[in-house]
Amino acid sequence: MVDCKAIRGEFPILDQKIHGKPLVYLDSGATAQKPQAVIEAESDFYQTINAGVHRGAHELAARSTMAFEEARASMARLVGAGYEEGREELVVTAGATASLNLLATAFGNASLGSGGKAAQAFALHEGDEIVISKAEHHSVLLPFQELAARTRARLKWFDLTQDGRIRSDMADEVITERTRIVAITHISNVTGAITDLAPIITRAHQVGAIFILDACQSVPHIPVDFHTLDVDFAAWSAHKMYGPTGVGFLYGRRELLEALPPASFGGSMVELAWMDQPAQYMEPPARFEAGTQPVAQVVAAGVAADWMRQLGMEQIASHERALTAELLKVGDIDGVRIVGPTDSEQRIGTVAFDLQGVHPHDVGQFLDSRGIAIRVGHHCAQPVHRHFGIYASNRASSGVYNTVEDAQAFIEAVSEVRPFFLG
Repeated sequence: MVDCKAIRGEFPILDQKIHGKPLVYLDSGATAQKPQAVIEAESDFYQTINAGVHRGAHELAARSTMAFEEARASMARLVGAGYEEGREELVVTAGATASLNLLATAFGNASLGSGGKAAQAFALHEGDEIVISKAEHHSVLLPFQELAARTRARLKWFDLTQDGRIRSDMADEVITERTRIVAITHISNVTGAITDLAPIITRAHQVGAIFILDACQSVPHIPVDFHTLDVDFAAWSAHKMYGPTGVGFLYGRRELLEALPPASFGGSMVELAWMDQPAQYMEPPARFEAGTQPVAQVVAAGVAADWMRQLGMEQIASHERALTAELLKVGDIDGVRIVGPTDSEQRIGTVAFDLQGVHPHDVGQFLDSRGIAIRVGHHCAQPVHRHFGIYASNRASSGVYNTVEDAQAFIEAVSEVRPFFLG
């Protein structure tokens, strides 16, 4: 079991009061707080070995490069990806949004003939299909919507069940022989529902489509192994998994990364460059890491990955399952409708809800006055809100540092909202 009291002691930000009340942080779905080990790792990097990576022959450059690559390996071990030299399967990006845009841009480049013969595996043509779902974050929806428009491909989507789960039972119907890309969230950032991926991945591969996973909400909360899942690409952000902001990762099966054309260009990603002929680009992951990387943040992200592995992902998931059951009790309050599944099966502790007669912003401000931080708005996922007939919602999302007492304080505060505003 997770020793929550000891864990909370590792998060200095939690030891404060907001508006005179103890801080109850229930917005980890937006960004998680950072343990002291992660904070110190970033600071220590700047104080001791700060230098550019994969360039320079001096000692600091060598130490910096080693720390950078060790962090990549730590992250790979957390998610079940390759990290041996020459077989690396993780690309450093600025975040999940950047990772997904990298893919959409690279596929678009391949469609224009970039990358040679091997890259044609990613090319799209008029009439080809890209499949997503109504549950997607805008970081999935928009890049692939734009890719469809640029290539004249057709954008299709999975519908949702009444409680907001992706209709994976429709895989054979939605994914056809014309489907080239399937991009699906592992866990909805609104409903907290865990997607039944197996039927979708199986069908995608049956028709030769590339499967892309949005793993932003799964990597921090449940055990994930990309090889076992058999996904082709996956994207996630460090700041949601107790790491720093400004850095994320793209997983890709090695043979696919080797065939994928680059999406951005500049220093450190080119083997040979000439004035009068096309450049020769480096092997992955360097091919996709143009320019100066956020080295300190990557090093700190590696510490976050090790910190999570030491706690144990099964233990983290078990702790958060207990919190989910507590947070779902918000549905017992008069006027509350949970936006998503109302039971704790196959979901995480991300609980969105609508409170009849009270705007989400008012709910959020009322809870903030009690020292409770939640998210309000459409959470960058407007289609799933429309599915529920609303434009915005309130969202409480837990982390490993949250306690049953946090959930109880949240429930009590929500129960006071309607009487305060409506009398």
